[in-house]
Amino acid sequence: MIRAFEHRDTAATANVWHRSGLQAYDYLPAFQRLDQASALEVFESVIVRNCDIWVYEINSNVLGFLAMQDAYIDRLYVDPTAQQTGIGTALLSHAKALCPQGLTLHTHEQNHGARRFYEKFGFVVVKFGVSPPPESVPDVEYRWHGQS
Repeated sequence: MIRAFEHRDTAATANVWHRSGLQAYDYLPAFQRLDQASALEVFESVIVRNCDIWVYEINSNVLGFLAMQDAYIDRLYVDPTAQQTGIGTALLSHAKALCPQGLTLHTHEQNHGARRFYEKFGFVVVKFGVSPPPESVPDVEYRWHGQS
């Protein structure tokens, strides 16, 4: 079930972000050094403060989340134990329903799994660049042009 994020979801959702990032970002030393307490602090001060968030929950367990700023997908993460089960697809479909006129996002150029996922669902590369510090790695801007 997808529902609006509530304050009580903070720790569980931050944990999904942290665990997923540790798995996906072996090329980001700063993320690999992030411990759970620091991840919670960043999640609260950056993501919760700046985004509208929805969680995917099964049996009161948060297994994924979508964080958006207007028509920009800031984050979409699924817990490593629940990947390849349709949760990411459901969250992306939710984002498309919220913004049928189109969406944009960035992902790291090296994040091949995310790139395949977004391209599978109609996102196209707009440009290549470099993510802001502290990451400062090549990234890709994607756009989904919306429903015709």
